[in-house]
Amino acid sequence: MTNTTLLRGMATLSFWVADADMETAKQWYTELLGLAPYFEQRGPDDRLAYIEFRLGDYQHELGLINRSYAPKGATAGPGGAIVYWHVDDIAATLETLTAMGATAYEPLTNRGPGFVTASVVDPFGNILGVMYNAHYLDMLNASKKA
Repeated sequence: MTNTTLLRGMATLSFWVADADMETAKQWYTELLGLAPYFEQRGPDDRLAYIEFRLGDYQHELGLINRSYAPKGATAGPGGAIVYWHVDDIAATLETLTAMGATAYEPLTNRGPGFVTASVVDPFGNILGVMYNAHYLDMLNASKKA
């Protein structure tokens, strides 16, 4: 069965956190979710750069990212989060989105093996994140085998 839906599912939800609040945010979300993050990454200066939790039926990712890594032009406060939807072909999806009037927000960025992100601003001012996410596909394939 071939899925023809462009946006196949939420891959990663990212929240920006001020550098000074990263440890506090880690503790707050650990308490809220009732589980510890499964992954943490420190930057070259040894400051906490990224914290990731996996949660829900499909083990969706919730990432807390040090605001110093936010895309240029990102503003603090509500609306600072980008929800990334898994897509099979990120370059083709970006081409489709821009052809439909969306403008680039964050360029295509390789985040490591199996993880590529980009985001656009739709014609209505909303940030739409798209992502090729190996974890999403692993979870989808695992659910098909069950």
